[in-house]
Amino acid sequence: MPDEPSLKPVVDKLGVKPGQQWVLADRDLGVQAVEFQDRGAVTLTRMPRTADGVVMRAHDKRDLDRLSRILPVIAPAGAIWVFWRKGQPALREDDVRAAAIAQGLVDVKVIRVSDELSGLKLVIPVKNR
Repeated sequence: MPDEPSLKPVVDKLGVKPGQQWVLADRDLGVQAVEFQDRGAVTLTRMPRTADGVVMRAHDKRDLDRLSRILPVIAPAGAIWVFWRKGQPALREDDVRAAAIAQGLVDVKVIRVSDELSGLKLVIPVKNR
């Protein structure tokens, strides 16, 4: 039997909890703000001083430069999720991982966002929080 895609909502895969503050940094994320609001989380389109999570979309390696601007915003135990199009030679999972390491982040989870998108969860290492 072939692997079936998870029917779990994307907000569950991202780990969104009630009362958290999340930033949806791009419009073409494959996830809607209402999904976060239904969970009781606050969603913003502008960067606040601190957020529990930021979701961004990268189309190529240059987009990963944004990690340096997002990193100061996430709470110590927060996360940055980077979504990218599957099978695109301009950007692969290893590219996202390398950019994260360059910023002092580590990847801890990869998800299937949709048929077209994958996502990688980046966090500050526990020893640096």
